[in-house]
Amino acid sequence: MKYGKLLTAAAAAGLMASGSANALLITVEAGGVYNSSVAGATEIDFSSGCSYAGGCTGSYDVVTGSQSGQYAAPFNLGPDNEYLTVPEPYTNGVSATLDPGGSYNYFGLFWGSIDNYNSIKFSNSISGDNWLVTGSQLQAVDPDILVEGNQVNLNDNRYVNFFFGSELFDTIELISTGKAFETDNHAFASVPEPGTLALLGLGLAGLGLSRRKRQI
Repeated sequence: MKYGKLLTAAAAAGLMASGSANALLITVEAGGVYNSSVAGATEIDFSSGCSYAGGCTGSYDVVTGSQSGQYAAPFNLGPDNEYLTVPEPYTNGVSATLDPGGSYNYFGLFWGSIDNYNSIKFSNSISGDNWLVTGSQLQAVDPDILVEGNQVNLNDNRYVNFFFGSELFDTIELISTGKAFETDNHAFASVPEPGTLALLGLGLAGLGLSRRKRQI
């Protein structure tokens, strides 16, 4: 991650925070990184279904492989890899709500075939704050991202990190107005502040890291 990209991400994403004094900071890992580099983060890899502690509701499914017109496997994760797709195939539902079972200030996920009709909404049920990030806005973080829904190009299949600083979220909503929003290797954690210097350290520590879900 480059420092300039961090600043650009903060400026762009801060506009999406509703009722929040602090900007949401977004970083995008280099192509070929499949998991979070945040130490101690809880990871949901969907090998045991949608195993969020507080539950998963809405329109979604955990699938493997690809099905024409319905969903496409995130690039380079293997044909037997389980991942989350929204909406659930053959339905008109457009979102899934994920409850991590607590309040956190970091979230990451491998975002497959990034589309302009994919978005993520983070909410705090106590403060009423919410943050909305669309696939198109990721280009403000990294111009290499195509936002073309390309299923076989690393630039459209990237690991994305969301840092909230002193703010907290307790609900994640994955929204898709088309077919589909495919993600894997979700991660969440409480990370200490101050944010920017810590993030720079995380970025340096994560260089060259490319860990995929193990296939058995």
